[in-house]
Amino acid sequence: MTRRELGLPGIVYGGDYNPEQWPQEVWAEDMRLMAEAGVTMVSVNIFSWALLEPAEGTYDFSHLDRVLDLLHAHGIAADLATPTAAPPAWFFRAHPEALPVDRDGRVLSYGSRQTFCPSSPAYREAALRIARALGQRYADHPAVALWHVHNEYGCHNAECFCDTSAAAFRDWLRDRYGDDPAALNEAWGTAFWSQWYYDWDEVLPPRATGAVPNPAHRLDWRRFSSDALLSLCRAERQVLAEAAPSVPATTNFMVMYNFDALDYWRWAPELDVVSNDHYLRSTDPESEIDIAMSGDLVRSLAGGRPWLLMEHSTGAVNWQPVNRAKTAGELRRNALAHVARGADGIAYFQWRAAKAGAEQWHSAMLPHAGTDSAVWRDVVALGADLRALAEVQGSTGTAETAVVWDWDAKWALELPSQPSELLRHLELVRSWYEPLWRAGVAVDFVRPDADLSAYRLVLAPSLYLVDDAGAANLTSFARQGGTLAVGFHSGAVNENCQVRLGGYPGAFREVLGVRTDELFPLLPGESVGLDTGGTGSLWSERVRPAGAKVVSSFADGPLKGVPAVTRHGCGEGTAWYLATLPDPDTLARLLDRVRAEAGVRPVLEDVPPGVEAVRRRGPAADFLFLIDHTGRGATVPVPAGSTELLTATPLPDGSVLVPPGGAAVVRRPTGV
Repeated sequence: MTRRELGLPGIVYGGDYNPEQWPQEVWAEDMRLMAEAGVTMVSVNIFSWALLEPAEGTYDFSHLDRVLDLLHAHGIAADLATPTAAPPAWFFRAHPEALPVDRDGRVLSYGSRQTFCPSSPAYREAALRIARALGQRYADHPAVALWHVHNEYGCHNAECFCDTSAAAFRDWLRDRYGDDPAALNEAWGTAFWSQWYYDWDEVLPPRATGAVPNPAHRLDWRRFSSDALLSLCRAERQVLAEAAPSVPATTNFMVMYNFDALDYWRWAPELDVVSNDHYLRSTDPESEIDIAMSGDLVRSLAGGRPWLLMEHSTGAVNWQPVNRAKTAGELRRNALAHVARGADGIAYFQWRAAKAGAEQWHSAMLPHAGTDSAVWRDVVALGADLRALAEVQGSTGTAETAVVWDWDAKWALELPSQPSELLRHLELVRSWYEPLWRAGVAVDFVRPDADLSAYRLVLAPSLYLVDDAGAANLTSFARQGGTLAVGFHSGAVNENCQVRLGGYPGAFREVLGVRTDELFPLLPGESVGLDTGGTGSLWSERVRPAGAKVVSSFADGPLKGVPAVTRHGCGEGTAWYLATLPDPDTLARLLDRVRAEAGVRPVLEDVPPGVEAVRRRGPAADFLFLIDHTGRGATVPVPAGSTELLTATPLPDGSVLVPPGGAAVVRRPTGV
């Protein structure tokens, strides 16, 4: 697919704009304040379907016409959404069969958002009808810079278990397995528990049942559910492309801690611009690490190209048990951290805080308190910061380290009846990512089958499921001179959740030079000592070297003396295996050794602890982002002749002051 670029200058700044929630006399104030804040683009029309189409096939665009004309008159671009995330009440009165059904067979009601079955023909027809009407009407409107397809696909309706979905699931399976029930039975292992299927009509979604569901059945259902929503996205995007061939399209992903419904490796190639929504977890004491990890993954989904942060919050959200406001400087640090990781746009939900509705206690750029507020002053100051960083637009990240991330592996690991229900893919990956972040090491995320030729080091902290091609790709990387590090319980099953026989860690036994015959997962709160110092948690296993050298062994417990960490020279490279999760300090020391042997260095040497250092690279200059998370500030050495962009300050003496809780962005011309 040829990707169309977003043709706006600088770092885009704005948020969701919902003027339909306010009387029109407020709109003029919105325009004035958007100019004061430096807003350059807003998302509009996300939840306006009921206003645009008050009855089936009857349209009223007068409201949206005025909004788009007003934005254009004030020099503000529109990210124009198809409003298909919230069908009107009249639609469900006419098509109650389009309502979603949960695993227990309950039909869910309309009255909020995303209360539709993704496989419903009636919903698809209605969604494409409104998308086509929008595309045809606004294809040439000068305000429209980007199509915003739907909103947060799968956020509330990732799965529907109705009969329509069951039929669509069967069609998906027939395509996947060549219309051969025998192939399905082989892949799912249906000889177990007499689950054999003789006819496609016998196959159902994994609805509530009396015992543990078939893992391969459940995994294929997750794949189907992601693809069902992707099919809707493709269809809307195609309708818009036909109407407006030159306007790029996006949809907002949710690469964040509490959402895993969609395989975004499959979604990203369908979009001109990759966008993401990201919100902080109030209970996370170091949410800056979550921001960094999410940003690196989104940049990787975008193929290393810049992306857009479509939503985050100026302060508190409204949907956690306790919703805390951001502390002084946090809004700025969060935004600049996203830019550092490749975002060419920063946007918030939403522009003006709502006085009514389910999200009335969600923060906004213009809060309930109005302009006499700390949030508003921070919003205006951030607009000035982003204007100062205009030349950063289009620059990219550089990394020599890749972390393997796979949604299939995540879904499979977290199915029931694992050796341990304590294993969580995201938490395992973050445990390995965190010491790299602290060390200032640039990281990309990759699929198991990705081109790895640009990397010195590849880490697979949690790759429970891997197909033959992915396993061969990672093995080849190590044999051809790379350094590969693999975490426990990886390579255990193939793409159909079938155990790889012959000993663990399955697909990676030979490249790692080890063989395990028994697993000993640890109980909650349990740990085991390591003979090189530190402890391990979550997992242990009876490892036997088969060519690998022992780096560390278990110092106590039932596996005392058994290898816990091994290193294996294979071909031209090296492969490491971690048969437990070392405590954070021990894991950091180990990964320091692994990356040092691989020749991977941090973005910048001599950066004080607690100062985040990230680099973007442009054709004529590098841009070094330095963000202080300690509250103390720091002086950081940088190349002489650089310039600090936020303050437009030359740095002739080769150092820059990062203010307490603040940030500095240093431009270093190429070759300096």
